[in-house]
Amino acid sequence: MEGKNFLRYIFFLMSIILLLIFTFLNLPSPLPNTSHLFNCTTYNSPWCNSKRSLFLQQPKLTKNHYADFPNHPLDPLTIDEIQKVKKIVNSIKEFSKNGYVLHSVVLEEPEKEVVLRWRKGRQLPPRKASVVARALDVVHVLTVDIETGRVTRRQTGGTSGYPIMTIEDMVTATNAPLANADFNRTIVQRGVDLADLACLPISPGWYGKVEEKRRVIKVQCYIMKDTINFYMRPIEGLTVLLDLDTQEVIQIIDEGKNIPIAKATNTDYRFSSTQKNTQKINLLKPISIEQPNGPSFTIENNHLVKWANWEFHLKPDPRAGVVISQVMVQDPDTGKMRNVMYKGFTSELFVPYMDPSDAWYFKTYMDAGEYGFGLQAMPLEPLNDCPRNAYYMDGVFVAADGTPYVRSNMVCVFESYAGDIGWRHAESPITGLPIREVRPKVTLVVRMAASVANYDYIVDWEFQTDGLIRAKVGLSGILMVKGSPYVNMNQVTQNEYLYGTLLSENIIGVIHDHYVTFHLDMDIDGPSNNSFVKVNLQKEMTSPGESPRKSYLKAVRNVAKTEKDSQIKLKLYDPSEFHVINSNKKSRVGNPTGYKVVPGGTAASLLDHGDPPQKRGAFTNNQIWVTPYNESEQWAAGLFVYQSQGDDTLAVWSDRDRPIENEDIVVWYTLGFHHIPCQEDFPIMPTVSSSFEIKPVNFFESNPILNIPPNSPKDLPICKAAASA
Repeated sequence: MEGKNFLRYIFFLMSIILLLIFTFLNLPSPLPNTSHLFNCTTYNSPWCNSKRSLFLQQPKLTKNHYADFPNHPLDPLTIDEIQKVKKIVNSIKEFSKNGYVLHSVVLEEPEKEVVLRWRKGRQLPPRKASVVARALDVVHVLTVDIETGRVTRRQTGGTSGYPIMTIEDMVTATNAPLANADFNRTIVQRGVDLADLACLPISPGWYGKVEEKRRVIKVQCYIMKDTINFYMRPIEGLTVLLDLDTQEVIQIIDEGKNIPIAKATNTDYRFSSTQKNTQKINLLKPISIEQPNGPSFTIENNHLVKWANWEFHLKPDPRAGVVISQVMVQDPDTGKMRNVMYKGFTSELFVPYMDPSDAWYFKTYMDAGEYGFGLQAMPLEPLNDCPRNAYYMDGVFVAADGTPYVRSNMVCVFESYAGDIGWRHAESPITGLPIREVRPKVTLVVRMAASVANYDYIVDWEFQTDGLIRAKVGLSGILMVKGSPYVNMNQVTQNEYLYGTLLSENIIGVIHDHYVTFHLDMDIDGPSNNSFVKVNLQKEMTSPGESPRKSYLKAVRNVAKTEKDSQIKLKLYDPSEFHVINSNKKSRVGNPTGYKVVPGGTAASLLDHGDPPQKRGAFTNNQIWVTPYNESEQWAAGLFVYQSQGDDTLAVWSDRDRPIENEDIVVWYTLGFHHIPCQEDFPIMPTVSSSFEIKPVNFFESNPILNIPPNSPKDLPICKAAASA
């Protein structure tokens, strides 16, 4: 026993030393070079080897980003520009004196009119950086002119909330509890070795005084012993409330001592661990889509994508993940490129869990505004995340001290063919016409995947040659589970509610929702004179004697005058189409040109509007909103989301009821999922997906893909199957 106590004392002492090191690194002062924390291939960081590492190893860098330079007004900041911004920020007197932390450094995009007027070959507009910095607990929003070296805008205060957590915030938070003797004692009393801990930083939301006047975070821990899937072994009921800046433990809540930690059996999902059971199933033979002449798309100057009749600008973003800009489609009759959308991106993700107990009530994540959706993007795996012939794009982001680092293979672009049909028609033999015309459907996909702790999100922007754009979200990864004393449902009394599903022995998958809100700055044939039209389908009764029919459907068009006219809750028995039109542009026969938002399978929030999480997530109160374009209104949950109170959301902006008819307008669409976990989600979830479409309506004079040729045997390679086939 004395030997064990001595070892624990040594471990505790080392934990304190480690914490002091991390605390020093995160004092509000210019940090040392921390780029090694983010790339395990160039530095033997302890976080690459630690059992508690939050980071996966990066693939080897294949591109030298030090030579990058901007070619387009919307190109992201280069490494050289980021280093200049760091130097300029360091020169701010009170920053250099008192220290600071950078929470965001991104391109401050030029005004929309300037970007739309710019043409290739002309001089770029002045390059500026938008910087969110925190110094002496004050948040500063800066505009840094990179060319002149001047800070041209500086704002403090405003709405509630704090900026996105830095990676350094998350790392230090997960280790800080180890310096607290009471926490360590609690872990040891549960029979857990401190070396087997894996802890997660959990945003606290906002519920009142505890979350006011200082940044706090909650930390919960899991057991890594005997499994890589530590999420399935929670230490239930143990929650640490931590001061995010001082790493002080404010409170330890320990209410689950009677709940056993689930066993590691059958929790490992890696192929190396599961392949022993492959003889029980019929394995698929490998499949690959071959492109003998190479892909049909090109990417100019790293960010300008051209494919078939489409052209758009693409860039990674630390908060949104990816941003699609200046989307244009070619008119098949005139050959001219026509505007469809100025900018589209994932604005926010809201994930509330449906358990009001002390260890769960606060789990109401805002993944983009609290953690950074792009910051959580992981390198895509060739041949599995993306097919052969995919193009990979890296993200260049900024650490808390201003040091640039590279997130490799963050985005991929590829062509997809799943045997789908673009259009077809065959005539019946009774007509005597030997017609059988079919065209294949090939699409272009832009993909990124973010691993926000346990959950994996796959976001696709898919472009079709007929002018349709599909935004698709896939959910996979690992459930966030709750420890339970039960091993079988026959132990649960009739009146007891579990807040979820018993998935395996001692594990409950808690019911939760996912809401993904998209910002769609529609520019149908230009930014001006765009309007939102609700086309309502209504039942009409025929007059007596008018027809053998008694009823039919009638399309009634209503142009939204102000924002409240466009607040849409989808209803199955009150069907509508939702058009964005340019009233000044007409087709040959006089219809206004437009696109329509076509909802797919979705879900609506059922939380009470007065519930604190729903106040912060009020942008999910409707599935569709339309607002006038405002460059400051990009993030549906507000600019500062961490511990925000819901005073700067899309719902607040829309309630101003501003005019939106014949204006430059933005459409907001929320894709929703209700998730009642089931046993098939254990130990890792098969991907479930949903989507919505942006589809042309009277935009073209006729079917825009009439001239697409059919496939011919001479155009395609003949691949010989294996002899066993």
